[in-house]
Amino acid sequence: MALTDTVLRNARPGARQVKLFDALGLFLIVAPAGGKWWRLKYRFDGREKLLSLGTYPDVSLKQARLKRDAARGQLANGIDPGANRKAARASQADDQADGFEVVAREWFGKFAPVWSAGHADKIIRRLERDVFPWLGKKPIGGITAPELLQALRRVENRGAVETAHRALQNCSQIFRYAIATGRATRDPAADLRGAIPPSKGKHHASITEPQAIGELLRTIAGYQGSLVTKCALRLAPLVFVRPGELRKAEWQEFNLDTAEWRIPAARMKMRAQHIVPLSTQAIAILRELQPLTGRGRYVFPGARTNGRPMSENTVNAALRRLGYASDQMTGHGFRSMASTLLNEQGWHRDAIERQLAHAERDTVRAAYNYAEHLPERRRMMQAWADFLDGLVVSGDFP
Repeated sequence: MALTDTVLRNARPGARQVKLFDALGLFLIVAPAGGKWWRLKYRFDGREKLLSLGTYPDVSLKQARLKRDAARGQLANGIDPGANRKAARASQADDQADGFEVVAREWFGKFAPVWSAGHADKIIRRLERDVFPWLGKKPIGGITAPELLQALRRVENRGAVETAHRALQNCSQIFRYAIATGRATRDPAADLRGAIPPSKGKHHASITEPQAIGELLRTIAGYQGSLVTKCALRLAPLVFVRPGELRKAEWQEFNLDTAEWRIPAARMKMRAQHIVPLSTQAIAILRELQPLTGRGRYVFPGARTNGRPMSENTVNAALRRLGYASDQMTGHGFRSMASTLLNEQGWHRDAIERQLAHAERDTVRAAYNYAEHLPERRRMMQAWADFLDGLVVSGDFP
């Protein structure tokens, strides 16, 4: 007789395993410990096999019969339901192993050691916030350009267009890594070129017109705030390092006698040591500041404690105090200023790029190239300082 819900509810465990049969191979096992398991007995290729269909009452009698009928339908089509289930589970496991988030975190783990901690943190937070929730569980080889665009549109729609562009760039890097490791065949991010509108406004606003530079430098010279901030403002255009590299500068990194500032790899964006040749003007600023902060760790300590560097907002806040809006000049803008004019003046492009510590694509090569073009860079840095002095005096090209 076929089973009923009443029989199943009233089934009690015994000293041994009990089997309650339904029909067409379906039966329920009642274990001595009280567990109730659905099983389907079937034959395939002349062999008797069992297929688990879940536990009662989580799987009701009606649901168990539907599962039985589905399995018998597979048998009718020459498919072993047990083997088919194992293949499906294996496929699902493969999909999870090749899921976008899994591959992305593997890519991140490979490359994060050559990035600065801040840069790496921005990338992983961007992916966790804007990409993984929508694409993380999808097999990376099956993600389409429209699916990727849909995720990036969410970022764009909240007004973070620049973030959307950066997320697209990171996704493209991840897809290319997946291609190289055999888990994808193409990069759908490449199909989205032009799909996201360009960022509004000027990124890292900078002054590059010589007369305006002269006015800026004269304004900085008249700064009435703390000496530490004033010296940071005066040194920034002479060394044109990244703002974080400037504010975290440590006295032990400087050799004023050899006119060098060696920034360790751990503090550089691309994890390679960087040499900054110091002009006589830069050395003069440092010697002026040394009696005040030279006994501490940081060249530019914070206002409240010498144990920490100045705030990341200090230089930009000082520029605002001097009357320069955020769309006119930023601390990062001193790099654009130097890059633009040094290129116009005809200095060797490679020397300029190396002095800006721009990323070397081959990170192994980058580790050995921190001193590349150093003789020309020394001449360039002194000529640049002299050029800026000329602008202070004349307001234009000397």
